[in-house]
Amino acid sequence: MRTWQHIFPSGVIAAVGIWICWVSYTREPAQAFLFPRLISTVFVVLALWTFGKAVLGKSRVGDGIGRRMVINIAPGLIVMLIYVFWAARGLGFYTASTIAFFALLSIYDPAPHNQARSWIMRVLITLGFLGVMYGLFAGILNVFTPREVLFQ
Repeated sequence: MRTWQHIFPSGVIAAVGIWICWVSYTREPAQAFLFPRLISTVFVVLALWTFGKAVLGKSRVGDGIGRRMVINIAPGLIVMLIYVFWAARGLGFYTASTIAFFALLSIYDPAPHNQARSWIMRVLITLGFLGVMYGLFAGILNVFTPREVLFQ
């Protein structure tokens, strides 16, 4: 059973990576997809390497994904599915990314949820994240925001 606990998740991640990579290489204009192509290619190489190790039985780290881990991951997975399949398109990249980041930070931050100070810190961290994302795409890379990769 442990072998399948490594093969299945790494196979799913590799398949998603291949799909995203294929989408980034088949969309136009090519200049808009330069950054996603670079990132998705590296992601696919690493995902296929991990999947190959799992198939060959060389994944000796951890016990795979158990029930407790699935329960811990589920809220974040739900937020990300909403982000990918609805929010990024409906709200725009920066707005949806900010909301998704804040939601994930609120879900997984171990700081108490009943103190104003922890909420202020979450807001400040989220604003910092938004600033970094905007600076990365609009300022440093001077490319289009990655709104087209999954939606056309």
